[in-house]
Amino acid sequence: MFPRIPSFQSLFRNTYSLARKPSRQTLGVAAATVAAAAGVAAGMSASHPAAGSVDAAAALNRAAVTRTAVHAGSKSATPGKAAPHVVAAHQVGLPAAHTTASQHSAAPAHNAKPQHPAKPQHPARPQHPAKPQHPAGPTKPYRVYDSVTPSAISGKAVVATYSNGSYAASRSQVHAGKVLWIDTNGSNPSANVLDVEPGDATPPQAATWARARLTASPHALAVIYTMRSEWPAVKAAIATLPGHMQSHVRYWIADPTGVPHIVPGAAATQWYWGSSYDISTALPRF
Repeated sequence: MFPRIPSFQSLFRNTYSLARKPSRQTLGVAAATVAAAAGVAAGMSASHPAAGSVDAAAALNRAAVTRTAVHAGSKSATPGKAAPHVVAAHQVGLPAAHTTASQHSAAPAHNAKPQHPAKPQHPARPQHPAKPQHPAGPTKPYRVYDSVTPSAISGKAVVATYSNGSYAASRSQVHAGKVLWIDTNGSNPSANVLDVEPGDATPPQAATWARARLTASPHALAVIYTMRSEWPAVKAAIATLPGHMQSHVRYWIADPTGVPHIVPGAAATQWYWGSSYDISTALPRF
């Protein structure tokens, strides 16, 4: 058989196809040229960076991208195959055309936690005023009723009666708020009052009785009942006692004028003598 002679149209298509598609050898030479140029540019940038190195690298990179895009868009590209890998300028050591993003600023230091304000001090509780102490006895002059027959003075606030002697009384016979017990002969230092007058205790016995009572009860009072005529002798006997004992001695003076009064220097004065009882006026702390 004779070989078939290609037609004119067939020859024209083959010639056009060769003009459009570069051979693999041509593409290999172009890629090698781009890589060599990129390496030279990277070395120059690392050792002696020139002012135009960035622009040269960018231009080479755009040339490589353009060739690759033309090849990828060719109708002769095999369907399903990925486009050739494009080497970016920064991957071959070239400086990027654009500046890198600014470094992240350092994270601000956390502010110190605010100090909680100190809790206000609670004001000190006000001190309650001390309760006033109740006086040990009356705060103003008062009356004292005494009798040899306690039943005659029942119901009075303050009553005086005898603890020994011919007219001694018992507690059951006395009906009063306060009772002053009278010792008639100096034998009962636990009594409240010593009776010093003719027929009863003597002035020297008054000092002995007061000493015994105040020794047994240092904070007690030793009351001496006497007449105005006997009073100087009684005071002379009491003056022999220690000073702290003398300060606890009180005088109850008989001065029956019938008018309420208190003899100067006395703590109480018997100013009324009656058939059933006598009446005296006493100062506080009698």
